[in-house]
Amino acid sequence: MIYNLSLQTAGIIAGVFLILISLPGLVKPDLAGVAQRFPRSRVAGVVLLTICLAWTFWLLATIQMGEFSAFRRPLLIALPIGYVLALGFVEEFLAVRALGILCLLAAEPLLDAAFLRYETSRLLLTVFAYLLIVAGLFWVAIPYLLRDTRSRSSMAA
Repeated sequence: MIYNLSLQTAGIIAGVFLILISLPGLVKPDLAGVAQRFPRSRVAGVVLLTICLAWTFWLLATIQMGEFSAFRRPLLIALPIGYVLALGFVEEFLAVRALGILCLLAAEPLLDAAFLRYETSRLLLTVFAYLLIVAGLFWVAIPYLLRDTRSRSSMAA
């Protein structure tokens, strides 16, 4: 356990996160323009990718790798190189791809907190974590889906 979060703490963090991402839409519903510009936003992509780099670097530096510990140093060197290459060559949907990576990173502490727990509330965290994983995989592999989802929902309204 690298994060050492209790089930209650992980649940509170997930709940606060869900409230915080829903609050802007509740307070100011005309944020559709911001949501439509997000997939192609270079600034949002750089910020999110930098957060992902820092989190991944910290994980790689502190995680127990067992027999793969010989790969730690090469991966720590390759990680910033990959970050710079992604910033330089990934022009399309960098924000969506970075958001997908962040979703994949955020799912691990939730699953870690719910692992081998008997409380029924662990199921809520597990379902939320797997929803984050599925969304993250789609946003990394097929990032234009987030853009198309935004345009379809605005056409339906």
